[in-house]
Amino acid sequence: MALTRQSAHGRHAHPLPPPPHHPEADGSEVPCHHLPAEGLGSDAAYDFITAELLLDGAARLNLATFVTTWMPQIAGQLMAETADKNMIDKDEYPQTAEIEARCVRILAKLWNSPESADATGCSTTGSSEAAMLGGMALKWRWRERMRAAGKPTDKPNLVMGANTQVCWEKFCRYWEVEPRQVPMEGNRYHMDAPEAVKLCDENTIGVVAILGSTFDGSYEPVAEIADALDDLQQDRGCDIPIHVDGASGGFVAPFLQPDLEWDFRIPRVQSINASGHKYGLVYPGVGWAIWRDQAALPRELVFDVNYLGGHMPTFALNFSRPGSEVIAQYFMFASLGHDGYKKVMRRCQEVAMHLSANIAKMGPYELLSDGSELPVFAFTLKDSVENYTVYDVSDRLRQHGWLVPAYSFPENRQDLSVLRIVVRAGMSLDMADMLLTDLRQQTDYLESLKSPLPDQAPEVRQAFAH
Repeated sequence: MALTRQSAHGRHAHPLPPPPHHPEADGSEVPCHHLPAEGLGSDAAYDFITAELLLDGAARLNLATFVTTWMPQIAGQLMAETADKNMIDKDEYPQTAEIEARCVRILAKLWNSPESADATGCSTTGSSEAAMLGGMALKWRWRERMRAAGKPTDKPNLVMGANTQVCWEKFCRYWEVEPRQVPMEGNRYHMDAPEAVKLCDENTIGVVAILGSTFDGSYEPVAEIADALDDLQQDRGCDIPIHVDGASGGFVAPFLQPDLEWDFRIPRVQSINASGHKYGLVYPGVGWAIWRDQAALPRELVFDVNYLGGHMPTFALNFSRPGSEVIAQYFMFASLGHDGYKKVMRRCQEVAMHLSANIAKMGPYELLSDGSELPVFAFTLKDSVENYTVYDVSDRLRQHGWLVPAYSFPENRQDLSVLRIVVRAGMSLDMADMLLTDLRQQTDYLESLKSPLPDQAPEVRQAFAH
């Protein structure tokens, strides 16, 4: 079974001929189901593939994804020049390894690690891998504590909100940890401190706090959760660490909300993951996992590789991967600096709040969030709207090139369906006004309907999945 969607137009009953404007490729065929005997040649293959990719949406108009879709042209050039460097081969590419170490130290300092000068952390293929590394460290440390106390280690659990990204469900399944999810209730769309503590016991390996929910862009109250866990330890003796999933917020909060305590300023926070290819402003894929100190990462999880006659520790699920993304991350740090990142994040926030404020004025919409935390916000239709749904709005915008996802919330709030807009670098106020113009026009059309539109099939209307 191919782990990708099999589209109808991708199933050709007969071999495809080469592009007609490449007569030199006559006698060959386009590979769809098998490797042909003869290739098309590099020019014909390039033309054919780029022509097919025209069917993809315009990346800059994709307001569903958190992933970076714009970088300076010179950054793309640098990535192309360094794509042949193998990140895992630190002996052959020692300066690439040093650049990775610099990035780790920069992030550890940014997130207020007490050992930032000698930081413990690594790059990954993305924040999902980084989250799993953080989860592994939590499980190993819990197991050590339980064994030292002479207690069983067969029932670990991990507490998180229902708004967590799917990587945490994968972690729990792959590493045999019971997921304990705090459900959404009413107008509470993420985990809070009282609900988190209710699910904790001596088998809890940690609590995952989300700095920037993918559902509405809101931050979970990390400091409040830590305070509640302090009280729990005093009352019941359960010493439960926090891992902060800062996939997006880890690169936003330090610049937009510098006084917000969510990071290693909180003693109970032991590890943080973030995605360099989201608000780290790098093309995919690069992520980062940073631990509070060396003690937070069990030594048995770390492997040593030979590094110029010495040793360099490595901790990863992946092996060979290009060093270009890590180098691009360092390029962005070097080219923007702290003030540059702050300006980019501020502009994203201004665009997000400009959009949310104007959408709130349109009439049929109401906001769940406004982009004042992450530059991301969700909105829904008022109860008075009967003739169309958020899925219809999403579909109408797609006809104009805009990808604005519509989706329902998780268990307990499955009655709530929303639209969500992610503002990234490359989204200008001018583009935002174009989006608003299109949204007004399509909303006017939908409001003019005299009767409800037919219901879409679930597989069609599920325009987005977390």
